[in-house]
Amino acid sequence: MAKRLVIDPITRIEGHLRIDVEVDKGAVQKAWASCTMWRGLEKVVLGRDPREAWLIVQRFCGVCTTVHAMASVRAVEDSLGLMIPLNAQLIRNLILISHALHDHIVHFYHLSALDWVDVTQVPKADPKKAAALAQSLSDWPGNSVKEMANVQQKINGLLASGQLGLFAHGYWGHPEMRLSPEANLMAVAHYLQALEYQRKANQVVGMLGGKTPHIQNLTVGGVSNAINPDSMGAMNVDRLFRMKGLLDEVQAFVQQVYFPDVCAIAALYPEWLERGQGATNFLAVPDLPTDPRNTTFDLPGGVITGMDIAGVRPIDDWRDATLRGAVTEDVTHSWYSAEGPQHPWKGTTEPLPGPFEPEGKYSWVKSPRYQGQVTEVGPLASVLVGYARGHELTRKWADDMLGRIKAIGGKAFGPAALRSALGRHGARAIRAAVLSDLAAKHWQALADNVASGDGRVHNPPVFPKGDVEGVGFHEAPRGTLSHWVVVRDGKVQNYQAVVPTTWNASPRDQTGAAGPYELSVQGLPIADPEAPLEVLRAVHAFDPCMACACHTLTPDGETLSTVKVL
Repeated sequence: MAKRLVIDPITRIEGHLRIDVEVDKGAVQKAWASCTMWRGLEKVVLGRDPREAWLIVQRFCGVCTTVHAMASVRAVEDSLGLMIPLNAQLIRNLILISHALHDHIVHFYHLSALDWVDVTQVPKADPKKAAALAQSLSDWPGNSVKEMANVQQKINGLLASGQLGLFAHGYWGHPEMRLSPEANLMAVAHYLQALEYQRKANQVVGMLGGKTPHIQNLTVGGVSNAINPDSMGAMNVDRLFRMKGLLDEVQAFVQQVYFPDVCAIAALYPEWLERGQGATNFLAVPDLPTDPRNTTFDLPGGVITGMDIAGVRPIDDWRDATLRGAVTEDVTHSWYSAEGPQHPWKGTTEPLPGPFEPEGKYSWVKSPRYQGQVTEVGPLASVLVGYARGHELTRKWADDMLGRIKAIGGKAFGPAALRSALGRHGARAIRAAVLSDLAAKHWQALADNVASGDGRVHNPPVFPKGDVEGVGFHEAPRGTLSHWVVVRDGKVQNYQAVVPTTWNASPRDQTGAAGPYELSVQGLPIADPEAPLEVLRAVHAFDPCMACACHTLTPDGETLSTVKVL
């Protein structure tokens, strides 16, 4: 007999997400993803000066603020055909890279690792064996026996106190937790070290953006950073090299700790490279522009349909006519009033609240589609597109990961295995390694341009009479982000944000096609209905940006248990 499990809210994410699954014969048969909070900022910016929209819409989120600010200014600039000075492009790129590195480190260690790592097994570990395991993966200085012993002592004290703090209410002892005590100790040691390195990445965002979260340095037309190598009050040589030092440290952590850890986890849970597969269509947009006209990029874009990686359709720049015309949003199963798929420039955001109805409306998230098809965005899409297009850094790090997984676990996997729950973590680590290399490249380009005497950072916008339309794209940490703006006589006439989690958490559309989250949990085995860890693993792998109790119910709505999770 089928049973309904309701996980509400999904925890260790930003925002409010509910997942309903129908379980029969020990596996998920159907799923519903429901965002339970209305955002609504699209309506706040209507009638305002488009030059200030970015300051408002970065409040969509308290985590990924920077990406919305950037997409917003890009949308207005696109509507005007406005060029961006090279210094401004490079400063923006360094902000985006640093933000993404911070985001990826936090997601794996502090939001998702505890789906795979059992903290309560740490006291059983041999610190020497844990150090040997860590040292077999990399030469990271933090892999010493002393470091492992110190971390074990801390965890022993925490467990003995009975007050686990941030480690309380995990799925400790779950049958799906299968790492050795030494692997658990290594992972917890790196969890604690990651707190420091995510902060270093965020320092760079703050140094360039003025503050973080909610950066303050953007302008429509560039940035407001003053450049003067000889001034203590501007971006000078000292400040540039302070940022380089931080980026170098983060690069080392990503490549010597984060990346190897993900490889090890994937090798030790090989079946999870075949679970949580989800959608078969993928979208990534080009990003990190390297010229003022946005014609060359350091990250490639493209569309993959039906998992035909070899048949990827390239997207070479943001002016791609198919890309700009293919995006629609459907609200058939969302709490909004509209009919049929709408293109964002014509879209509306009129709330129509109501009850959760599995066959009717059940989410505040709309259903974005690319040419009418369910499409996943995110690091997985970015890596598959980059690999298919022969992007050098993507291929280098993807092949490295697949080789390490085989070396550790003894089983070979191809790029298609990244389409899985653990594969999404792998793709995120690949993307982080790529970005850590590109950070050095873009820092050097900025330093060279400043040294040449170029101090330009802003081109002033001029708004014409009548209507202009623009779209700002960014390949954000969670995937393809786009802000769509219509400006009439210098005022915002319409504004729509199609964000990565909207793509991935989308409910069913007018054809009944389920969204990527819903597809990814279908077929998952559930070992213990009162502790549905498997569902969390699949959903957390997307890095939901939507907030800590989990309810398990019978089909009749009777509460069987309440399970608190991190």
